[in-house]
Amino acid sequence: MYTISQINDTNLDEFMNIMNGIFEHSPWIARIAFNEKPFPSLHHLHRCMVDVVKHASPEQQLTLIKAHPNLGERIAMTDHSTEEQKGAGLQNLSNDEYEQFIKTNQEYMDKFGFPFILAVRGKNKHEIYESMKTRISSSKEIEFETALTEIYKIALLRLEEIIK
Repeated sequence: MYTISQINDTNLDEFMNIMNGIFEHSPWIARIAFNEKPFPSLHHLHRCMVDVVKHASPEQQLTLIKAHPNLGERIAMTDHSTEEQKGAGLQNLSNDEYEQFIKTNQEYMDKFGFPFILAVRGKNKHEIYESMKTRISSSKEIEFETALTEIYKIALLRLEEIIK
């Protein structure tokens, strides 16, 4: 755990190392946010990082969304994603549940062109699946914004794990 003062005292390399994985496979966000130091609080740091994403091009935003794994898939993921999915029971799906997740993920991907994103902490596999089934009826524009909003939630939760 770090304090915000310790974060503010880092050089770019140290900051990048600490912020690794806050935004899935997207170190460019931390690199740009670094220039906003000093951060008065964890929430200010988070806001700065969110602002980086909000001011990014739609192509960069889509790349960020696509950097996230499909929920429930049995693939290699970042440590953050693995722990979050494990906590929601997604690493222990029965074969039938796994098949349902894969099928629904594919339907979602076919419709929107990017993976279903949800901050899964505090949710169980049934809630996640129901959310996926509900959101698949949304428009692409709404889902794009929803995916980014969920990514912002995930990033805040990850920051709260490393900064006291």
